[in-house]
Amino acid sequence: MIQMMAASAALALALGLLLPSAGVRGAGPPPIQDGEFTFLLPAGRKQCFYQSAPANASLETEYQVIAGAGLDVDFTLESPQGVLLVSESRKADGVHTVEPTEAGDYKLCFDNSFSTISEKLVFFELIFDSLQDDEEVEGWAEVVEPEEMLDVKMEDIKESIETMRTRLERSIQMLTLLRALEARDRNLQEGNLERVTFWSAVNVAVLLLVAVLQVCTLKRFFQDKRPVPT
Repeated sequence: MIQMMAASAALALALGLLLPSAGVRGAGPPPIQDGEFTFLLPAGRKQCFYQSAPANASLETEYQVIAGAGLDVDFTLESPQGVLLVSESRKADGVHTVEPTEAGDYKLCFDNSFSTISEKLVFFELIFDSLQDDEEVEGWAEVVEPEEMLDVKMEDIKESIETMRTRLERSIQMLTLLRALEARDRNLQEGNLERVTFWSAVNVAVLLLVAVLQVCTLKRFFQDKRPVPT
């Protein structure tokens, strides 16, 4: 089941993290997009990801171990200059914010080298809050803003739209995190169910074996062992 979930999430990595978003030619570099990814981290292995970030923005990183024995992993986050920003050991989840960011590639590493048997299913999400969006909104307002002829000011409309956008983005982030938590709890419950079912079957088999042995022992006690006269 873990392998199937990891394989189905490979497309999300290609579309969300590695491939640039489509844009109009000549319009400049595309904006950095938020991304999420679920991958399988084998036992005794370390896997790193690189994510480009613009300058003077905000980067929020959330990760969650949703399957695997112990539900823990080592996590590190390095800046484009190689400075270690975050280092955590044997954690099940974490949320970290880098503000302001540096222009370049941030390095996120997940380490499962302390485990020799159990593989881990890890979910992580990258959330950007760039100043470029605010500049685009301001430019749009300068183009379409009338000369004091509207009852409602454009600034009020812009503020309302920005507030709504921020709340919708936060709602999406919370739903994604809750989905990861639900997957972790479901995997934990399914693992517990398998263990309970296995040991219940073992107990039933032992009870049947003991019952057969008791019946055979009682029959042996009541058997007539006197010799038959000839």
